[in-house]
Amino acid sequence: MKAWIVISVLNLMAGAAMAAPQVDMDYVHAEKSGGDTTVFFKGQSIWAFRNPAANLSEEEIARHLTGDALFERNFSDDASRFDRGLGPVYNNTSCNACHSKDGRGALPVVPFNKEWVLLRQNEAVFLRISIEDGVKRPKTRENHWGAPVPVPGFSDQLFHLGSLGVREDLPGTGQAQVWMKYDKTTFTYSDGEEVELRKPVFKVTGAYDEYFDSVTGQTRSRLYEKDVKMGARIGTPMIGLGLLEAIKESDILALAARDLSAEGVSGKANYVFDIEKSMKGDPYPVSMGRFGLKNNTPSVLHQSLGALRGDIGVTNYAFPDESIAGTPLMEAFSEGRQPSQALEASDQVANDLVFYSQTLAVPARRGATEAEVIRGAGLFHQVSCTTCHQPSFTTGDHPIKAFANQKIYPYTDMLLHDMGEGLADGRQDFEADGREWKTRPLWGMGHTQTINPRAGFLHDGRARTLEEAILWHSGEAEYSKTRFTQLPKTDRAALIQFIKSL
Repeated sequence: MKAWIVISVLNLMAGAAMAAPQVDMDYVHAEKSGGDTTVFFKGQSIWAFRNPAANLSEEEIARHLTGDALFERNFSDDASRFDRGLGPVYNNTSCNACHSKDGRGALPVVPFNKEWVLLRQNEAVFLRISIEDGVKRPKTRENHWGAPVPVPGFSDQLFHLGSLGVREDLPGTGQAQVWMKYDKTTFTYSDGEEVELRKPVFKVTGAYDEYFDSVTGQTRSRLYEKDVKMGARIGTPMIGLGLLEAIKESDILALAARDLSAEGVSGKANYVFDIEKSMKGDPYPVSMGRFGLKNNTPSVLHQSLGALRGDIGVTNYAFPDESIAGTPLMEAFSEGRQPSQALEASDQVANDLVFYSQTLAVPARRGATEAEVIRGAGLFHQVSCTTCHQPSFTTGDHPIKAFANQKIYPYTDMLLHDMGEGLADGRQDFEADGREWKTRPLWGMGHTQTINPRAGFLHDGRARTLEEAILWHSGEAEYSKTRFTQLPKTDRAALIQFIKSL
């Protein structure tokens, strides 16, 4: 028999009373967010995301710690060093630089006396790029099974840093320079309270193929053409990835099949290229996407080794080619150099990094029995946040036995949702359109800004607080956001306090 708690009636929509919902106490009071993998802390901790799953064997913990050292390694562009492999173009030199202490990244600080700031070393944000012509293409080998269309001469990611010798004109720069500023607006609640919202805006200069067009009087680059769309990505938390990988596909599809039209919600799965199936010779290497901000990778291996090659430039058995292979920039850089036949990451290094990424523990909830947190849990359900931020799953099988058959509380439905024009980047990513994003897991939220005080929320780190993140919700989330904004201030605070307890 389940226990239930009844939350008092709230006047949320246009002053009309709504029926009091019943909220399952199982998720209201559950402390072990990651099931038996959960680790416990007495309070907030900067180390909350840096622990192996609690139920790993001694051998697995040793391997996790080996991967930990690799996650923090700063790779070098010196081919004679043991930590070689960086570049030739890249966005950062280590995994940890984007995922600070395995948590969220932060946007750069814009000095008060400047409008724009140049992205340099150790920034946790980069730009995805692609050609957008509005054509929906079937999945074929030729279009990499529906992947974003790379920008000719570039790729599907813009690398703002470069190794020695890549750019004689702009030493240290990769494909182009990336600049950022903030646009700011104000949201006003019906009670008159105001909240400043900020949005990062990016511009690109100094592209390696840049030239002056004397006919038009413009500086031209393939990167500057109108059909090129760019979208920012910030480093996200590393915790619980193995557990998310173990969620049964059938359970995710069951959530996608729900009729949520009354709330304007229609979550969907993404189906994406699967490098593991491809390496095994599968004639149709496509799987359900689970990772990335648009669910554009199907496994922790694909996500981790793709980032190792993409973000840092370290080739590996899953992604053996340089990220800019075949481009004029790569050809110019390679001219006169002895080509290397060896992968830059050994299979052992690559697999240990994947294992580490799979086995980071989720911290336990704190304050789950406090009256204000319980009240906030009821409000979280009352305004329909649980429609997309599905509280719990029971995992299925997984190669790492510690993750199998665990009752977990990630607060995500693992689906894509239209989040409105304010969050849109205009880029297709397999079956995700430019307005669709994955529902982010909420577990560990209360530790986020203890781990990294400047950490930002949402896909590009724009939101400095959870309240700002909620206020940016739109599209399919408009129903819930509106109900949140119509709550009294004390109730809004209680709801956010609940999220911070996760």
